[in-house]
Amino acid sequence: MWTAENRPRYSRDKLRYPSDLTDEEWALVGPLIPPGKTGGGKRTVDLRQVVNGLMYILSTGCQWRALPKDLPPRSTVHDYFSLWSWDGTLGRIHHALYVQCREKAEREASPTACIIDSQSVKSAEKGGRASTRAASMRAS
Repeated sequence: MWTAENRPRYSRDKLRYPSDLTDEEWALVGPLIPPGKTGGGKRTVDLRQVVNGLMYILSTGCQWRALPKDLPPRSTVHDYFSLWSWDGTLGRIHHALYVQCREKAEREASPTACIIDSQSVKSAEKGGRASTRAASMRAS
C-alpha cells in the first residue's frame, strides 16, 4: 500500500531510467550471475549495465535497436540475454528472487494451492484430447 512512509522507499526518481537497478536490487541480482569463463581475455563489460539494458528493453518494450546509447551496445546486451537464457541464468535469478519475495512475505517458498477459473477450464476443453494426441504424435 502506498503510504507517505513507503513512497520514498520505492521512488526511482534518482535513477537514470526507471528500469535501472538500485544498489539494493543489484546486491540481490549481481551474485547470481556466473563469473566469466576461464582463459581468454578478461570480461570488460559492466554486467550491471547489461542487466540495466535488459530491464530497459523489458520495461519499455522497445526494439533492440532503440536501446539508448548510454547503455552497452545492443549486440552485447542481446548476446548476454541469449547466453543467460540458454544456460539457465535468467531462470535461476527469477527463482531465487521469487523465493526471497515469498519468504519476505512470510509465505512458503512454493505455493501450495492453485486457482483455476472458468476461463482456464474452457480453454483446456477447447483443445481437448485431440490436440494432446497430435502433439505427442509429432514428438515421436
